[in-house]
Amino acid sequence: MYVQELQPVADSLGLSALVATLPLVIVLVLLGGVRLKAHLAGLTGLLAAALVACLAYGMPVGQTLSGAAQGAAFGLFPILWIVVNALWVYRMTVRTRHFDVLRRSFGRLSDDPRIQALVVAFCFGALLEALAGFGAPVAICSVMLVALGFDPVRAAVVALVANTAPVAFGAMGTPVVTLAQVTGFPLDSVASVVGRQTPLLALVVPLVLVGLVDGRRGLRETWVPALACGTAFAVAQFAAANYASAQLADIGAALAGAAALAAVPHTRVPAPEAVRASVLTGTRSEELDERDPRAEVVRAYTPYALIVVIFSVAQIPAVKDRLAQTTRTYDWPFLNVVDPDGNPVGGNLFTWPVVATGGTLVLLAGIGTAAVLGVHARVALREWAATVHELRYAILTVASVLALAYVMNLSGQAATIGHFVAAAGAGLAFLSPVLGWFGVAVSGSDTSANALFGALQVTAARESGLSPELLAAANSSGGVLGKMISPQNLTIACAAVGLAGREGDLLRKVLPWSLGLLLVMCLIVVGQSSPVLDWMLP
Repeated sequence: MYVQELQPVADSLGLSALVATLPLVIVLVLLGGVRLKAHLAGLTGLLAAALVACLAYGMPVGQTLSGAAQGAAFGLFPILWIVVNALWVYRMTVRTRHFDVLRRSFGRLSDDPRIQALVVAFCFGALLEALAGFGAPVAICSVMLVALGFDPVRAAVVALVANTAPVAFGAMGTPVVTLAQVTGFPLDSVASVVGRQTPLLALVVPLVLVGLVDGRRGLRETWVPALACGTAFAVAQFAAANYASAQLADIGAALAGAAALAAVPHTRVPAPEAVRASVLTGTRSEELDERDPRAEVVRAYTPYALIVVIFSVAQIPAVKDRLAQTTRTYDWPFLNVVDPDGNPVGGNLFTWPVVATGGTLVLLAGIGTAAVLGVHARVALREWAATVHELRYAILTVASVLALAYVMNLSGQAATIGHFVAAAGAGLAFLSPVLGWFGVAVSGSDTSANALFGALQVTAARESGLSPELLAAANSSGGVLGKMISPQNLTIACAAVGLAGREGDLLRKVLPWSLGLLLVMCLIVVGQSSPVLDWMLP
């Protein structure tokens, strides 16, 4: 049995926290400073985490390796299981040229690239985040923007920044469901507070996107549709999270945002040629001007309609309960870890949701897509294998970073950092979102960050006299802003638009936005913890 220690270095929480942050610092420096490829940075960070676990925390080598193996397994299933199947669906639409039909359909809504960024990256990306999450929105939306004529770097940056506001309710509400489980709060209670934080981001992000696409001119000329889109998205997300279903919050928000864009007259105004010339620095396909038969347009939208239908059916209580019965839980071998109070940690068990997971549901949608689009079974299998090959380095990155996260969690490194942050006392409300941001930056998953720090946030809140529900929600809301700088998301974006090996370049472009929006979220939480904004809480 391995018992976690919180202060293994010189019996000092501060020094221990400093040592515990080394793996994350190494990964970020290698990516942003040295410009090392993401999978190599991830493996180096994993080695650093293992050395810290063994040498500083005294975790046995066998248990360290077993914990890393479990993290890698979680990275493969369910995270990469979702990404691979979502991109497989996309590849089949490309092969049958129905993706071109979908592109032309989006393009006909507006020829203004600033509006196209809102439609594709913000609205459609939010829908993909709601249904699949875990990198699929960034991969698919960045490719669509490149096809519309965006420069690959700009397309990737826009897709990464857009993938923020919907993340807390992504993958059918998985992050907030996990947060409710680890904190012991009812799902409605947690989702209600998160639904009063992330909608405020949704008001800002569309304005940031048009600024990224076209600078001050973009803000000056398209702030009306951007604000309308963000407002509709925010209102729908707030309403669903508080009064309907957390699992369907992003679906409703994405559809509301798209509807608002379509309703604003500015959307239909042709973009000045000077704007198009300066923004669309890539190659725009001439096929965008073709007219498609209505039947082909319907078939182009069918894959995503199938995903909506399948995920919606899976939320029916009777179906959901039946799917849950397929979940299997196993004792993970060579792993026996308890926290400082002697309680077994969750890592001792491995849960395998055979069918009740987003990746399997997307796989079913992919099978339906192959049938609707007329893709032969042999061709569909070949496309699936090609998807795995295309993502081979991303798979290695995700597996290594999740292994790193599990080693940090199981050895006690994550808990040390969390307790150090919790010791901030009165400043805890400000630092609470930072802890979630840190967790997502390491793992690439708001779900994982909530699992890592959700319960700790509640404990720290009770010790500081703050609202436990507020800080638990802040962990998830702050976490969404770490998504754009997570190594696996950067890798997925680069792989999608042909920028392999340039993850460091993207990191330097999105890091200021990640930190700036994080500061906004920190101020929101501070306000909600005080009489200034406490009226916003339920």
